[in-house]
Amino acid sequence: MSNSQDVLIADLAELAREHRSLADTTTHRLVVCAGSGCIASGALAVHDALVAACRAAGLDVVVSLRREDEHAHRDGAVHVSGSGCQGFCQMGPLVAVEPDGTLYVKVTPGDAGEIVASLRDGTAVERLLYREPRHGQICRRRAEIPFYELQTRRVLAECGRIDPEDVREYIAHGGYAAAWSVWHETGPDEVCARIEAAGLRGRGGGGFPTGRKWRLTLDQPGDHKCVICNGDEGDPGAFMDRSVMEGNPHSVVEGMLIAAHAVGADRGVVYVRAEYPLAVRRMRRAARDAHELGLLGDDVMGTGRPFRLEVMEGAGAFVCGEETALMASIEGHRGMPRPKPPFPSERGLHGLPTVINNVETLAAVPLIVRDGVEEFRRLGTAGSPGTKTFALTGHVANTGLIEVPFGTTLREIVETIGGGVIDDDGRPDADGFKAVQIGGPSGGCLTAEHLDLPLDFDSLGEVGAMVGSGGLVVMNRTTCMVQVARFFMQFTQNESCGKCVLCREGTRQMLGLLDRVIAGEADAATLPLLQRTARAVATASLCGLGKTAPSPVLSTLHHFGDEYAAHVDERRCPAGRCKALAVPEIVAELCRGCTICARKCPVGAITGDKKQPHVIDPDACTRCGVCAEVCKFEAVVGL
Repeated sequence: MSNSQDVLIADLAELAREHRSLADTTTHRLVVCAGSGCIASGALAVHDALVAACRAAGLDVVVSLRREDEHAHRDGAVHVSGSGCQGFCQMGPLVAVEPDGTLYVKVTPGDAGEIVASLRDGTAVERLLYREPRHGQICRRRAEIPFYELQTRRVLAECGRIDPEDVREYIAHGGYAAAWSVWHETGPDEVCARIEAAGLRGRGGGGFPTGRKWRLTLDQPGDHKCVICNGDEGDPGAFMDRSVMEGNPHSVVEGMLIAAHAVGADRGVVYVRAEYPLAVRRMRRAARDAHELGLLGDDVMGTGRPFRLEVMEGAGAFVCGEETALMASIEGHRGMPRPKPPFPSERGLHGLPTVINNVETLAAVPLIVRDGVEEFRRLGTAGSPGTKTFALTGHVANTGLIEVPFGTTLREIVETIGGGVIDDDGRPDADGFKAVQIGGPSGGCLTAEHLDLPLDFDSLGEVGAMVGSGGLVVMNRTTCMVQVARFFMQFTQNESCGKCVLCREGTRQMLGLLDRVIAGEADAATLPLLQRTARAVATASLCGLGKTAPSPVLSTLHHFGDEYAAHVDERRCPAGRCKALAVPEIVAELCRGCTICARKCPVGAITGDKKQPHVIDPDACTRCGVCAEVCKFEAVVGL
């Protein structure tokens, strides 16, 4: 080991020791969730209120565990810090109290005084604890809350615990030790072999074996290669990668360092959506801090070898999530895909061999190196080892960011973690489950028959769905599946780059056909034409966006064909969501027979005696809505 290596490792060890010793001087730590969701709910104001409350109570308060902090060396201080997403987004802002593990939900600045006062005697502020709605159980600690019960947080383990803007804390928790051991003790071929043995597959949607991708790049000749982190998370309702970048950015940097050594790269780019300003800021700070510590730059960790890292904001185009379009965007061109081969491993960014992995994939890499292949494979399935993060949204009681082992069933996620299906008013609806859209615009629908299906790459592929980036949108029985298909088709049609005819025109045609179905204008030829068009787009489009764009349409046609048929053959929307197909009627129990609707109807479609329930002739009704507007008893429905 060179002298520079000796100095650097000593400096890092000293940083870790200093952070742990300063942490030991504090009696409590109040960890405020500072992910984007909780920040939007007022978490920063909660953080400031807790600091003020500690000072008002005469307590020393620490906001950063650094020697230069005037209170950091005093015993008995309270450490108030932010963290990344703690997962339970619906209940934010969240505040965790360490070391006792108390978790408070929906905290406001006005609650700060009570929380601080409770620290003295170890009690909890009961009204701020989570109450399980079905059984009324009060849960004081995270482990007692059903939302967390089946989760195994590996990639997200530190996101809700450490300060994402303090590199010292990441190092004190073992950060960069894996990268250090790889750069100093392990050859590139062995690193690739280790990732291959772990069975890590890409978490961005495709599920391609990560170790194989690395080896393909390693085998390419050349002194200059690139590693790209794909943080262009564009699926509606998906926020997994954003949360990792916001909550533990150094895990991504460390994963890129390990990948760089494995393939021989000297340049790295983190490509983040411009709509993720907090993720951009924290990734840039992480890269800057790592550079200042000698972990990045022209002399990585004293090895004499370079790896320079930059963070770039993407333009917000969904197609830039496709790897060749992403590279075009980095190069300053319009984000449009190109045919493959050549693959990025052969000719990527600026013509150099390039590895592209998504955020979650790279964040998992240090865990494999640190804990070993066997520990990583202990969770998940044989073909899909490890864990997967999902963004759980829609008609479930508990929405948020979750992480579960591959092989967890949809039922376990919806009923236990999600707390069960709810109706449109937020009330429990045990029989209300209709479907889950998994994988976003590129994915498909899972129905009640799939509730016990283990979620992994292979099982989902067998039923025409995919893991995708990890979006899970739960839908109840009041959801119109034709409208769901149209929503995703509208999204992909808007996001098509227009390069190939099948995607550009095919998605437009499918959107128009779906509009006809919803508007009650479809005929017997509409659905067969929709299916043929969808299959043509899936077969002949140039890139993954086009090839998977028809998936929501084909999936809903397959699983909910009767619902499509009702729209076309009966001019009826079974869910009652399509206004053009709604059957106007007057609810007899609500009608008082005041006759005002009949007098105001411009076409005489309403009849009935005074003080008796009235009726609407649906064939004569023009659906102008006047009757609904004038009815004081809200008896008119279907308009």
